[in-house]
Amino acid sequence: MKTFRSSAQMRAWSATRVQSGKRIGFVPTMGFLHEGHLALVRRARKENDVVIVSIFVNPTQFGPKEDYSKYPRDLKKDLALLKKEKVDAVFVPSVADMYPLGVKAGNAVPIKAGAVSKPLEGAFRPGHFDGVCTVVKKLFDIVRPQATYFGQKDFQQTLVVKDMVARLRLPVRVIVCPTVREADGLAMSSRNVYLSPSERAFAPVLYQTILQAKNAFLKGEGAKSVEDTAKAVLAIAGFKVQYFSIADAETLASFVADKMPKAARKTAKPGRKWGVIAVAAYLGKTRLIDNVAFVFDRR
Repeated sequence: MKTFRSSAQMRAWSATRVQSGKRIGFVPTMGFLHEGHLALVRRARKENDVVIVSIFVNPTQFGPKEDYSKYPRDLKKDLALLKKEKVDAVFVPSVADMYPLGVKAGNAVPIKAGAVSKPLEGAFRPGHFDGVCTVVKKLFDIVRPQATYFGQKDFQQTLVVKDMVARLRLPVRVIVCPTVREADGLAMSSRNVYLSPSERAFAPVLYQTILQAKNAFLKGEGAKSVEDTAKAVLAIAGFKVQYFSIADAETLASFVADKMPKAARKTAKPGRKWGVIAVAAYLGKTRLIDNVAFVFDRR
């Protein structure tokens, strides 16, 4: 397994693989790897000739009061896990390498995220998705993958990256893989390490509440009523909810806002109308996000 710290070296190594006709699968990460990341790596391994993983905690997607400096890191463990998965190359750039003019100057003209970035995460983390798009575009330019792999846990992020790829006509296929969960349903996340033992015991309530909300909505209960009930349940469990949204899975337009009638839900053709329930909530000082996508099927 090759490990590259320099973007120039990574670019040159990738270029030789592209020129020899190899298909590159790319998994961008911020490190502190868990089974969710490794599932992406395994999928990439099955579908490509070469697998490259990046480990880079990108400062431009963190807000001024967010956890950039405290974000969990364990490069030695990450490299050992990736070697075991037979990854071909790992790209571990420095901030100076990715932003040679400095973070502010180097990001002065970022890749702007599209409209799908505005609600939900975008409303609470302004500039976050511009930072995501900027660094992902930089990584694509260096690695030159034909396919890239993201997890569904970051549902809105997958839409934002797909939108950027379409708008810029980038020659890469964005593949979204299912969320990997703990045995009790909690979505795997590097930030789960922040949870205290008591908070960890309550954390699965987030996913359980989403499933209950999905079932209520599909049975015909109004979106606003479902959302209000879910927020109340989470508050009782100790969560501080930022958003709990039942929305269109392509645009993230709220089903509360558009007042989608019950009749439309009952008559929607199978496989034609996708929805998503997305939530962000604090449990103690830890911010958790999760989602469940679904299709209206009234056969």
